[in-house]
Amino acid sequence: MTSEIHARSLDAQDPLAAFRDRFYVPPDTVYLDGNSLGLLSRDAEAALLGALDAWKRHGIEGWLGADPPWFTLGEALGARVAPLVGAEPEAVVVTGSTTVNLHNLVATFYRPEGARRKIVATALDFPSDVYALGSQLGLRDGDPERDLVLVPSRDGRTLDEDDLIAAMTHEVALVLLPSVLYRSGQLLDLPRLTAAAHERGIPIGFDCAHSAGAIPHELDAWGVDFAFWCSYKYLNAGPGAVAGLYVNRRHFGRAPGLAGWWGYHKERQFDMAHTWESAPGAGAWQIGTIPVLAAAPLLGALAIVEEAGIERIRAKSLALTDYLIELLEASGLTAAPYDYRVGTLREHARRGGHVAVEHAEGPRIARALKRRGIVPDFRPPDVVRLAPVACSTSFHDLWRTVRALREIIDAGEHRQGVAGRGVVA
Repeated sequence: MTSEIHARSLDAQDPLAAFRDRFYVPPDTVYLDGNSLGLLSRDAEAALLGALDAWKRHGIEGWLGADPPWFTLGEALGARVAPLVGAEPEAVVVTGSTTVNLHNLVATFYRPEGARRKIVATALDFPSDVYALGSQLGLRDGDPERDLVLVPSRDGRTLDEDDLIAAMTHEVALVLLPSVLYRSGQLLDLPRLTAAAHERGIPIGFDCAHSAGAIPHELDAWGVDFAFWCSYKYLNAGPGAVAGLYVNRRHFGRAPGLAGWWGYHKERQFDMAHTWESAPGAGAWQIGTIPVLAAAPLLGALAIVEEAGIERIRAKSLALTDYLIELLEASGLTAAPYDYRVGTLREHARRGGHVAVEHAEGPRIARALKRRGIVPDFRPPDVVRLAPVACSTSFHDLWRTVRALREIIDAGEHRQGVAGRGVVA
């Protein structure tokens, strides 16, 4: 399985291989950073150019005259994203940014009362989530040191669902967890965690930034209260793309924690009344006017996801990460003198879309990969993240990457140059 011929044969059998030609893959590059920023597709490019053309031709009339109309673009995109997260169309809206949506949802669902004041999150969360939760606690006269419970990891890589559930005590008013851990790529058991929170009378939400577009979800069926995600990773909508959020139907009609005019009932929005009236469904959680040019690429990017199908995308993703892990091990790179470690779980049910390759010289190795035209990213303290994306990554890309990881150690490049990471990793 370590041969280049085997990698080529896997590509020849890949039912999603043709989608690669719809992406702008930089020349002579293996791009494995799709869990940070997905590549531009020709479909997304055409959609953005179409939005610019609509602005050119229609001016302000584009709010109703563009195709699709800008006025309801967030809802229209939400209806297309909904099947990817297992939700009814009205439960999803494309709006805001990941952290803004987090603030809005926590402001809505965090309702401290009596002894119930704490928020449960994790010690392995993406920092922005922790910053936002601390900020929200401060706005409610809370103390992040006292009221923000960051469940620790037993091994520094992964989380045990038993530990997360044990933290859901009578003092907890809200649980917010990642669907996939941004360093190790661990996929948490969302249905089990949701059921456990609800058994204790606690609302629960998920940051799905590292799973939306890569993994099928069943948010409605699982009973999740709320969720949010970005569109620039596996959904490939570009830097600064508009994010998305989900609110379960049982919360429709609830006033959003951060209200704004774009969340007003659409039929009466231009009455300009000063009395709040929520839009039906998740649309109520919109705040400001949708940035059309930051949303338009998603129109095209979704076409690829819809054509490929989220189940086939997940199957290809698992096949790619299986191959990468097996190739690292079969090539001897997890033993001396190479000493790479795979920090991602093997079980499919516990694995997201990327593989965490650990090494004491991680920053130098990441830079050496880039010099060879292979684009990973690095997360401290020692994780080189490799994210093969189903519709744009080939098995041969991964064969090249493993060969490069061997060559870097053989040539001593892991001991050359500055040890630390750059400003942007």
